[in-house]
Amino acid sequence: MKELLNKLSSYNLFNYLLPGVIFAVIASRVTQYSFIQEDITIGVFIYYFIGLVVSRFGSLIITPLLKRISFVDYSPYEDFVSESNEDSKLEVLSEANNTYRTLCSLFVLILLLKLYEAIEVKFPILKEWNSIALILVLLVIFLFSYRKQTSYITRRIKDNMKLKWCILI
Repeated sequence: MKELLNKLSSYNLFNYLLPGVIFAVIASRVTQYSFIQEDITIGVFIYYFIGLVVSRFGSLIITPLLKRISFVDYSPYEDFVSESNEDSKLEVLSEANNTYRTLCSLFVLILLLKLYEAIEVKFPILKEWNSIALILVLLVIFLFSYRKQTSYITRRIKDNMKLKWCILI
């Protein structure tokens, strides 16, 4: 277990594992749902996955929402990529930025879970569909995450190819 934890990057710890643990603890205290794991090995994987979901929710929902209402302003991705080669501190700042976004996402999801719990009381039939609804929500989150990541990779390849052509000319 110690070897596994040593292999996790600081990004994985602060954007996946830590938010997953925090989500599990807070959700277990403020809702009827318990995500706390007795087995530490299983717990690490479950908390990491919860944190991954929380992070993806932040990336797909929180960021676009905050951009739309002009709460945050982003530089173009291409500029970030080119400038991060010049300024190594940008990677650290971006990691911290993603951690804050993930924590915002965590608190929004706790509130949504609490809201769902209240709705579930009024509509008990929802309890029968909890598992299917969760699987569908996770499927949608990871489909859109996959599309977004593929877009980043494609844009980065195109930018690198443009850079190579500029150097050749």
